[in-house]
Amino acid sequence: MSSLSRRMFTLGLAASTGALAACNNGIGSQGAATIDARVDSTLNYLYTTYPGTRDLAAKSAGQLVMPLVTEVGLGIGGSFGRGALRVDGATVDYYSAAAANIGVQVGAQQYAHVLFFMTQEALMDFRRSAGWAAGADLEYVVSDRGETLRADTNTATSPVIAVVFGQAGLKLGATLEGSKYTRIIP
Repeated sequence: MSSLSRRMFTLGLAASTGALAACNNGIGSQGAATIDARVDSTLNYLYTTYPGTRDLAAKSAGQLVMPLVTEVGLGIGGSFGRGALRVDGATVDYYSAAAANIGVQVGAQQYAHVLFFMTQEALMDFRRSAGWAAGADLEYVVSDRGETLRADTNTATSPVIAVVFGQAGLKLGATLEGSKYTRIIP
């Protein structure tokens, strides 16, 4: 009996060592600096390409910037990305976004998105949650002609506004519904 428990302990230790090594969030790692650089680049692209988003940023209590989300699907699909929460222009936390789905789908794509928290309450709800899921209170700003983004009267009063842009790949549509955001230490 004791050899079985030693074997199980050894197998468990080996499995957890591999999983923890994959996290790559050791002291002195450049994970945070890499994410911050990507966030800066993404925001520069967003504000240059869609100048109207500067107004959203100015009115918002904070922005969650996900510079690169990769989504794949072949019947069963999923997506993953990492980004940063900015309040008053400064990074206050880092987050990962993950989603899984099933249905008629095939392809892969990458895109960026920014969630604009338009109220302090929406921002605090997001920051206090153990893992926040994008849901019914999320409104999208839509692209009219691929060049301009517009917000209608519904999105203008929403607590959270999503801007999805920079899509590239062979999959149609990008939605954040069902995405779970979790605070990470990069």
